[in-house]
Amino acid sequence: MSSKGLIPPHGGELVNLVGDAGRRQELESQSGKLLRIPLAEREQCDLELLAVGALSPLRGFVGAADFHAICDDMRLADGPIWSVPITCSVDADTAARIDTGQAVALTDERDRLLAVLTVGEKYAHDKRKEIEQVYRTSDDAHPGVAVTMSQGEVCLAGPLEVVCVRHEPEFARYRLTPAQTRAAFAAHGWATIVAFQTRNPIHRAHEYITKCALEICDGLLIHPLVGQTQAGDIPADVRLRCYEVLLANYYNPKNTMMSVWPAAMRYAGPREAVLHALVRKNYGCTHFIVGRDHAGVGNYYGTYDAQRIFDDLDPAAVGIRPLNFEHSFWCRKSGAMASDKTTNSGKADRVFLSGTAVREMLGRGERPPVEFTRPEIADLLIAAMKAG
Repeated sequence: MSSKGLIPPHGGELVNLVGDAGRRQELESQSGKLLRIPLAEREQCDLELLAVGALSPLRGFVGAADFHAICDDMRLADGPIWSVPITCSVDADTAARIDTGQAVALTDERDRLLAVLTVGEKYAHDKRKEIEQVYRTSDDAHPGVAVTMSQGEVCLAGPLEVVCVRHEPEFARYRLTPAQTRAAFAAHGWATIVAFQTRNPIHRAHEYITKCALEICDGLLIHPLVGQTQAGDIPADVRLRCYEVLLANYYNPKNTMMSVWPAAMRYAGPREAVLHALVRKNYGCTHFIVGRDHAGVGNYYGTYDAQRIFDDLDPAAVGIRPLNFEHSFWCRKSGAMASDKTTNSGKADRVFLSGTAVREMLGRGERPPVEFTRPEIADLLIAAMKAG
């Protein structure tokens, strides 16, 4: 299916690192002789996204020049905007066993082959620079910082040939590649598509902002993250059931579709918001919703820092339009969803619940107010909490 007329991918070309059947079989047969490098969950997620072109224009894990350009200037060494380094790292002892030009096998946690990397360079993993520039904090309590500091001391880069994008992938029905979402958009006849990133069930405020965005776009892509998250986040399978129920009952299927995004959350706030926008451009979206504390965690970032970062970037270089939304809530005075932009009501007229309060209510088997979440969604979450 042609995707003619859709927004170009970042860098102009949709990358595909998956070899044809013959080449994959050849690599598989040769892999038994190669040094095997097990990838952690973040790197497995990154490899899948690299393979299908979601991280275009990257053609593999970044080399030293790109690593430092991304950290220092939020760009790749040859110019395009890029905000987060995508790396493959090993410990010093393993690195000492690898020569430049050597092919190594990248495997999953069960030692199954994922890809073959021909090492073009090895370079020191400057973790301190990465966490200070990308995460804007060196606090080990930050989940993204903790993962980065646990990684290897040496990064590998070079030509990458993918044999298997992911063994036994979850949610295969919804696991659409950028080529597939682009084909779907073309088939729908959509020219403008807004993407909504989420790692939580969609509550009424989310529903409100996605429908506001849909009013100015042809289509809406609900694009929940189902890769690596942090402890305490609602499991992906529970969230997916919530999305299915919500879409079936409260959205127009002619203008809405869902695809899961198998990425690892870094919780890098503003920097990650930029990455999320660029990736959605690769999936064919023209607009991207940036909400309150996008990709944030704890109190490491300001409430709207993830929106403000786009003000410092050339819109043409980003190529996808961010749609900024303020915190939304049910306003009793207005009898509708609202934000500070649209109502003059006081706090007493606003239905707002903290995440802790919602979890406590669900744990007691109580539905939160209908103004906060749809009852069908509340019931699914209550059942999931009871099931443990």
